[in-house]
Amino acid sequence: MTTFVFVLDRKGRGLMPCHPARARELLKKGRARVHKVFPFTIRLTDRELENSSVQPMLIKIDPGSKETGIALLREEKNKGHHALYFINLQHRGQQIRNALHKRLCLRRSRRSRNLRYRSPRFLNRRRAEGWLAPSLQHRADSILSWVSRLRKITPVERISQELVKFDTQLIQNSKIEGIEYQQGELAGYELREYLLEKFGRKCIYCGADNVPLNIDHVIPKSKGGSNRVTNLVLACVQCNQKKGSRSIEEFLKDKPEVLRQIKNQLKQPLKDAASVNATRWKLFNKLKSTGFPFEVGSGALTKFNRKKFGIPKAHWLDALCVGNVPSVTNWRNLNIKCCGRGAYQRTRTDKYGFPRGICMRQKKVYGFSTGDMVKAIIPKGKKKGVYVGKVAVRKTGSFNLQTSGQTIQGISYRYCRLITHSDGYSYSWKSGPLPPRVETRGILGEVR
Repeated sequence: MTTFVFVLDRKGRGLMPCHPARARELLKKGRARVHKVFPFTIRLTDRELENSSVQPMLIKIDPGSKETGIALLREEKNKGHHALYFINLQHRGQQIRNALHKRLCLRRSRRSRNLRYRSPRFLNRRRAEGWLAPSLQHRADSILSWVSRLRKITPVERISQELVKFDTQLIQNSKIEGIEYQQGELAGYELREYLLEKFGRKCIYCGADNVPLNIDHVIPKSKGGSNRVTNLVLACVQCNQKKGSRSIEEFLKDKPEVLRQIKNQLKQPLKDAASVNATRWKLFNKLKSTGFPFEVGSGALTKFNRKKFGIPKAHWLDALCVGNVPSVTNWRNLNIKCCGRGAYQRTRTDKYGFPRGICMRQKKVYGFSTGDMVKAIIPKGKKKGVYVGKVAVRKTGSFNLQTSGQTIQGISYRYCRLITHSDGYSYSWKSGPLPPRVETRGILGEVR
């Protein structure tokens, strides 16, 4: 599917997107200017919204824990919806959680040092009604931010959201029914007795028996693991200490067969399902408050449409399958990753909490800031060439440039030209074919 270009009128109001070839023609003739690079948007110099014909457009959303799919569609009476643009939005909830945990550890360490007395403040905090943890609130806020952006550059008239609820008990046990929902899997057991029986009184990593066994977290608590019984295993003292805070994939990277066997014994973690359940009504209420006609769809209907058209499983394609949908032969989506806008912390610490470096007090160096998209043209030397990517600034003016495949260090600011300022996201394109039995219908209205 062709990636279309967003179009604005003279006053910055959204018109119908156009084909890239048409956009190049408008730019070449001087009838348009580049307004924004990501997503690529042009602004016409000789057209206003009142003198243009636009068609109603629809935004469809498939919320997820780690990724959210957004589809922009054109509506036609009696002809269904025609997909125009896809976005795959990657959240950074786990990064926020890790940053807050690190801040917690640093504050606790300061209070335990021989400093002036500071009373604890954990009892004097007040949470507003509908409060969500920052890592969960971020998911809803980032989705709302991109819905707002699309509304500004396109004539959107309706919003559709998949309002799905996960049965976390059914995810772990497909045969659960009746009173089993109240009993749980530990009914009649103590935790240690249950683990000893489940794993045959052996170390799950090395198979040692008749040795002292410890309870080990498969996903370490330092990396978001819980105390649920599905995250607990038995390990001998030696394996437990050797594993430490590493993930099970890292610890058993040389033993793929043991790793596969352990994963078959464990049950699917519920963290992602819980985050979707916690944020779905917050997102629903926020989208409904925009004032646009708003509708919701079930997860079952989305799955039915996906199976009907033979569309692969992906969040951004699930967004297309919410409600009445068309089908496509080829796809290309804008992959957007939430990166944040920097950190308040001015002192970098090592893993023990001791300072190892001081950050710059200013964000900009010679007009560039970390995260800006730049084009570097190096005329001579070992690094001769043209590079496009994200820049990491240094106070000396010698920057690092991260491209799609490598990181080039020590590039002078004199060789860099700004493409777009950092907005807290990184962008990349993904493309590929869908199954051949899927058909394409619908043509975009173009700017003339």
